[in-house]
Amino acid sequence: MGGGSSLLEVKGLKTYFYTKRGVVKAVDNVSISVERGEALGLAGESGCGKSTLALSIMRLVPPPGRIVDGEILFDGKNLLELSEEELRKVRWKEISIVFQGAMNALNPVLTVGKQIVEAIQEHEPGVSDEEAWNRAKKLLELVNIDPSRVKDYPHEFSGGMKQRVMIAMALACNPKLLIADEPTTALDVIVQAQVMKVLEELKHKLNLSFILITHDLSMIADFCDRTAIMYAGKIVELGDVYTLFEEPLHPYTQGLIRAFPNISSKSMELVSLPGAPPNLINPPPGCRFHPRCPKAMDVCKKEEPTPVEVEKGRIVACHLYG
Repeated sequence: MGGGSSLLEVKGLKTYFYTKRGVVKAVDNVSISVERGEALGLAGESGCGKSTLALSIMRLVPPPGRIVDGEILFDGKNLLELSEEELRKVRWKEISIVFQGAMNALNPVLTVGKQIVEAIQEHEPGVSDEEAWNRAKKLLELVNIDPSRVKDYPHEFSGGMKQRVMIAMALACNPKLLIADEPTTALDVIVQAQVMKVLEELKHKLNLSFILITHDLSMIADFCDRTAIMYAGKIVELGDVYTLFEEPLHPYTQGLIRAFPNISSKSMELVSLPGAPPNLINPPPGCRFHPRCPKAMDVCKKEEPTPVEVEKGRIVACHLYG
């Protein structure tokens, strides 16, 4: 086992998309780690590179995207050095992903049980039909769906149930790490709460590690142990959930938190962040946030801030610190 005790360590990852208009630096020198049994939240505006980071970890980046640099160490082995064949043994069995809008990925002409059984048998060829079906029923039970519905078709389930079926399917081969990319998008608030409750229970029952990708900060506050805040392809702040929400350091994190309603405070004015995220083909020089930053200084326009550890486990990339 190399590389410390972390289950997953991403070091200096760069994933670029080579388009006709230029190179989109979707993930640009990102380093994160996930400990065993830990939930890491990944937050930021749309288009900041969160989903690309998730796809990079799974090595599923679609062309014209390419991972150009960095290391992805999972359980001590560098996933970027594995062959396609070796990767298949890692995907689903060790790292699993629930994609954004995953519930639309269910095959409408197969029962949900059949789809879970196929996943199990594809990755564990020795499993008998009977055992696979029993496991499918148990998995449905795990996500609070009556196992008797294993022979139902996707159209017979509500959106939230389909999403829970996808979570069950992601768990079919007992992975160590589950990446959930916006797992509650397109679900109403009550159903969102049900899905998150299921994930919370799974985390404790199975000691799963999670990466939860969302732009909903309240979900991260509820569910995660640590948070990474991403902006324009870079991690701008990283720390444990409590300190990060209590005392955000990076102006972008402060802006994100201020733009979120707080139902417990009486007079809280919501402040929106002016402007829009930058074009990643031609990002601004220096700190990528400087055009929108209320605290920008001259140095911010010229020099890219180096991430500094301001206290143990608390990292921020901003010229105000360091």
